[in-house]
Amino acid sequence: MSNRISLTRYLVEKQRLDDHIPGQLRLLLEVVARACKTISHAVNKGALGGVLGSAGSENVQGEVQKKLDIIANEVLIEANEWGGHLAAMASEEMNNIYLIPNRYPRGEYLLLIDPLDGSSNIDVNVSIGTIFSVLRMPEGDRGVEENDFLQPGKCQVAAGYCVYGPQTTLVLTVGDGVAMFTLDREMGSFVLTQDEVQIPADTREFAINMSNMRHWDAPVKRYIDECLAGKDGPRAKDFNMRWVASMVADVHRIMTRGGIFMYPWDKREPNKPGKLRLMYEANPMAWLIEQAGGAATNGRERIMDVQPAQLHERVSVILGSKNEVDRVTQYHLEVGSGV
Repeated sequence: MSNRISLTRYLVEKQRLDDHIPGQLRLLLEVVARACKTISHAVNKGALGGVLGSAGSENVQGEVQKKLDIIANEVLIEANEWGGHLAAMASEEMNNIYLIPNRYPRGEYLLLIDPLDGSSNIDVNVSIGTIFSVLRMPEGDRGVEENDFLQPGKCQVAAGYCVYGPQTTLVLTVGDGVAMFTLDREMGSFVLTQDEVQIPADTREFAINMSNMRHWDAPVKRYIDECLAGKDGPRAKDFNMRWVASMVADVHRIMTRGGIFMYPWDKREPNKPGKLRLMYEANPMAWLIEQAGGAATNGRERIMDVQPAQLHERVSVILGSKNEVDRVTQYHLEVGSGV
């Protein structure tokens, strides 16, 4: 028991011993973690807490909001607005950025959140989660604007997710590897359960929504066809398929044992580059995956190099075990170059 390292101790040591993170960032991450504990409690109560079902509204993407979507969004905003660490927040569930009220001090960071990823699974008791990304506010004594958030993923100073499943697990990077923390409900604190997480470079497991196969572009079809051909095909090995329809759950599985996750562009909406949100989902997950030795691209370029043009921009996502991501990316590049 005495050897347990809490999230607070982990972050303090990052600040004090490694001089890796500023004190204000440490405090911000602790507040986000406390908010995730509150959300975890609401998720766990489920029907007993009266939080299941639709809220009867839509978010900016036109998706039906669940009651827990709205609750999680409010919890994260209320927890973070008063601490003096943030200049503003942005959420997948809100049309515009949320400015810190004037009655509170303004900090130097920007927080982006997907309050409850995979919320279509809420009512069927499948793992869901919270994704977050932290950027530094550009310098200058002025008001906060939406453009301040439009920084490529490589500018992130912290990123993570909290998955609410059989255990509540917080996965975090501040730029020097990935650590996993499990919520000890008796103690009420997150405890370090795995440090320096590494994703195997090779895998026999892929995650993709096969019902969309007829809409995929040729490089994705080629890759999946090779996987399905198994040991008798060009890959000479059998693959398993997994698909939770909750990005945070699929990525957590990859973090734990490897694999590749794909949510590619498809022909149904050719003018949209993808389905997932660059700022709230793809960038933080891409950084976590890279910090654990994996790779993340949109099929042609590194996700974290993509320059966002708008707050709710979408992107194609291919991430996970490096050798598999590199293979799919190469198939896309071959098509683009006429090979």
